[in-house]
Amino acid sequence: MEKTSQSPHPLLKLAEIQGRGRGLISTQPLKPGEVILKDSPLLLYSASPLIPSNNTFCSNCFKIILQSPIPCPMCTFSAFCTSNCQSIALSSSHTPWVCQSLTQLRNILSSHNLLIDQQIQARFLISAYNLALISPSSFRVLLSLQGPSFISENDALLFHSLVATLNPPTSEFGFSKELTSALLAKDKVNAFGLMEPFDSNKERGVRAYGIYPMASFFNHDCLPNACRFEYVDSDVNNRSNTDMIVRVIHDVPEGREICLSYFPVNFKYSDRQKRLKEDYGFACNCDRCVVEANWSDHEDDDAMDNEGEENEEKEDEAMEEDVDDEVNGNDEVEEGDQDFPHAYFFMRYMCNRENCGGTLAPLPPSDASLSTVMECNVCGNLSKCDELMA
Repeated sequence: MEKTSQSPHPLLKLAEIQGRGRGLISTQPLKPGEVILKDSPLLLYSASPLIPSNNTFCSNCFKIILQSPIPCPMCTFSAFCTSNCQSIALSSSHTPWVCQSLTQLRNILSSHNLLIDQQIQARFLISAYNLALISPSSFRVLLSLQGPSFISENDALLFHSLVATLNPPTSEFGFSKELTSALLAKDKVNAFGLMEPFDSNKERGVRAYGIYPMASFFNHDCLPNACRFEYVDSDVNNRSNTDMIVRVIHDVPEGREICLSYFPVNFKYSDRQKRLKEDYGFACNCDRCVVEANWSDHEDDDAMDNEGEENEEKEDEAMEEDVDDEVNGNDEVEEGDQDFPHAYFFMRYMCNRENCGGTLAPLPPSDASLSTVMECNVCGNLSKCDELMA
């Protein structure tokens, strides 16, 4: 059951979905590759620990710094790729209080021994309290986002005491343990990671985290019908390089909820459930999880390993007639496909590049023509898919 609310985008509307909270549903039929959202962050903060500091990325736009970095004149924790980025940051996200706080925080760490995750949470709180001062309207939007109720009292007290030593600036929102706890809750379930460039030889890290006001309403599904793209290191003319772009993967009918996967789709069932419970506070019971809940870990691993082998022979015979069921969101699964109903998704929409695990979506349609080029949202690889024109 849905109760519609404000419309954040012409192609989407915000709705209250029974059992899932607020979500985004389509207002019209959507074509494969169609851009349904371009979203700018309310705030960004570095994912680098304070000890040791890391100036690989610009502290304003978070692009890779390719030439000699331009240092912050007030602290050693930040560097910029251009003088323009430096100027923008010093008047917004990297104010004198932020500089002072980062310096103080590093001194505190020498005696408190905060874990890396806790250092990054402290960075968020500094950015959030700074946002309350420089942009009260954006801070109100941040507070309006959903947040869990499972922030521990100990965590709230720890971080509130920590920020209190930094003398946060006075704003209309005040400063209290309750506000600190609320902010931590918003960050926990709404922060998106801006990832480091893909390298098949190492695990991909996070360069920064961002809170995106509209994208935060996308719910999770282990077989998503949309995926997000980030082009942080690209030169763009009509948008910020930190904007999030969301495109649908395949045809989506009007009135269907649009879902992202909160992690790579090739995670096995037990890992997905653990991640969702620990990071977001819920258990997933999507169609895929209902099937895989009955698998052993060995069967789960075999399915992931053999997805491109055992199911390839079935593609020509059975998958053509199952396209409408799998791609267009038909809830019914044919009796013979109960063991692995999502095989078609893996064969068509998961990148096969080594150590990637990204999701494929067509490039945006041009006029009335669908693109036959698929783009991976992790490694950026482009591949041809003539089936889209069939």
